[in-house]
Parts: sequence; structure tokens; C-alpha cells
Amino acid sequence: MNVIASALRADPALQSLHRSLDVYYGDPARDAAMDKLYCGFLQPGDLAFDIGSHVGDRIGSFRRCGARVLALEPQPDCARVVRAIYAADKDVRLVEAACGPMPGKLKLHINSANPTVTTASREFVKAADGAGGWEGQVWDREIEVPVTTLDTLIAEHGRPAFIKIDVEGFEADVLAGLSRPVAMLSFEFTTIQRDVAELCLETLARLGPYRFDVALGESQTFTFGRWLSAADMAAHIASLPHAANSGDIYASLGR
Repeated sequence: MNVIASALRADPALQSLHRSLDVYYGDPARDAAMDKLYCGFLQPGDLAFDIGSHVGDRIGSFRRCGARVLALEPQPDCARVVRAIYAADKDVRLVEAACGPMPGKLKLHINSANPTVTTASREFVKAADGAGGWEGQVWDREIEVPVTTLDTLIAEHGRPAFIKIDVEGFEADVLAGLSRPVAMLSFEFTTIQRDVAELCLETLARLGPYRFDVALGESQTFTFGRWLSAADMAAHIASLPHAANSGDIYASLGR
């Protein structure tokens, strides 16, 4: 485990993040799979956006690929972890904000026991209620956080080669704040909100000639190994069993 992550793991004030630190900083095989995936389309010196950084494992992979990283994380404890782990890295910049369709503020629904699924989406919370595999999840408090947009971030920091979006059901809202296509991006989907994935696919199809592949769960491995149309990807997501639970859809411009 990363030495700083290990020290943070011992901090009782970060107890709710102990599991995340164990999972995301304690598995060399997982890191190798991530690096193989991301280094396939990130070159040294490229800029990557990590929207919804949580404890920053994707930042680590992007940096191992040689990319510069702009990370967004609105949860204070998660931001504290990211800031601590990457404090000495001048090529990582952290913005403590959410990303959405327009600048302003929003309410973040906090899952204190499992911050991984904290969300800005009320619909996500409703969809999880009573769903198989989501038993026992409780969003027990709210905090107000600042919101920026992808367009604003691009204007301020430059156009990224890759954007990773993982924001628990708020992915379509994030993409609504993007007015021009980027070369490549990914967004998380869940089987409790397939409609969100479909809306993301429709939004990207309007932005440009995107093609798509998908990696289920935390496999970091493409399902098809070829690029599908938005319609074909939507049909695939609709066909998945509920137990598939989640994954990341990758969008590549003009492939």
C-alpha cells in the first residue's frame, strides 16, 4: 500500500474511508490492469480530468502513464485524502467541487458509512432503495458544495485527452456541461439506472461521432475490444443482468 495511504488508513477520523484505502491502494494486480488500460490512450504530458476522484486511485494510474491530472472531489474527507497522497506532485491539481450542468451549488447526499456511493442525484438514492445488491445503503445527511462545469474546467485548465466521470448517477448532468467533444472519456453506469447511461450515450452522440466499449465492474478490461455505435451500446446495457451492477462505458471520438 502507498505509504501515505497506509498512514491515512490508521487515522480514526477517516474510518469510513478505510475500506476504500485498502481496496484502491492495496492491489498491485488491479493497478497493473488500470495502467494497461489507461496508458493505451494517455501519453506522457497529456492532461486527464478525474471527475469524482474519491480517494484518487485513478489519479495514480494517470500519473504512472505520465499524464497531468486535474481532479475534482467535493467530499471533504476524500479531498483530504487526495490532497495528502498527491501533495508533493506538481502535476496533480485538486478542485474541491462537484461537476454539473451549470456553475453554482448543489446538495450532496452523503452515505456516511460508504462514501463511495455519495451522490448529487436524488434519483440515484431512490433507485437504490430496495434494489438487490444495494441493501443497507443509507444516505444520512446532506452538505452543500460548489459546482463547476466541464466547459469551465476546459477554459481554465485546457482541453484534456481523457475525462473519467464517476459520480453515482449524476453522469448525464456532468455531460450536460460539455458543449464540445473531447478525444476520449469514460462514464460510470449502474444497472439500477440504465436510463442515465442511455441519456449519456444520446448526449455524446449529439456532440460528435463517438464510438463505445465497456468494462464491467472493476475489471479494467474492455468487453468487446472494438468500438460500437451508441445504439448498439445502449442495447447491450439494456441486456445486462441486474447482477452486473456497474461498469464504465468508454467513448472514443471518430474511431
